[in-house]
Amino acid sequence: MRISLQEFADKISDIMPVIAKEFSKRNTNELCRGKITLPQLLILGFLYRNGDSKMSTIANYMTVSTAAMTGMVDRLTRYGYVKREHEPGDRRIINTRLTEKGARLVEKINIQRRQMIIDIFGKVSETDRLDYLRVLIKIREALTRNGHGQT
Repeated sequence: MRISLQEFADKISDIMPVIAKEFSKRNTNELCRGKITLPQLLILGFLYRNGDSKMSTIANYMTVSTAAMTGMVDRLTRYGYVKREHEPGDRRIINTRLTEKGARLVEKINIQRRQMIIDIFGKVSETDRLDYLRVLIKIREALTRNGHGQT
């Protein structure tokens, strides 16, 4: 089967919202209940993977200003998911760290996400799963090339 790149784009545009909606329907975590936003979850995941980080480092990862990052982290701090501490030698530098509550949330969401993926992709052949994974890896590489969107 051959289709033009434009037809491919149209099909992807039709399919992706359905996939996102169906994945979302299967989620029962705080993200889908509206407690935290996707950007906040990305921040929690970054801290989970990278440990204590400066606000400027997280802002760079999220490609937002440190002022915008402050607003996002404020809510996570109020929920008790992160804690901010000033650098002892320079109070202008703020370190952000995941609390135990925040780490538990990330772990819970990761477990739920893994199980949902197992449930859905268990209905697809191993060959198709490997093809899908191969394509997703290529897409990630294309999106993150030249230092954009690194994790």
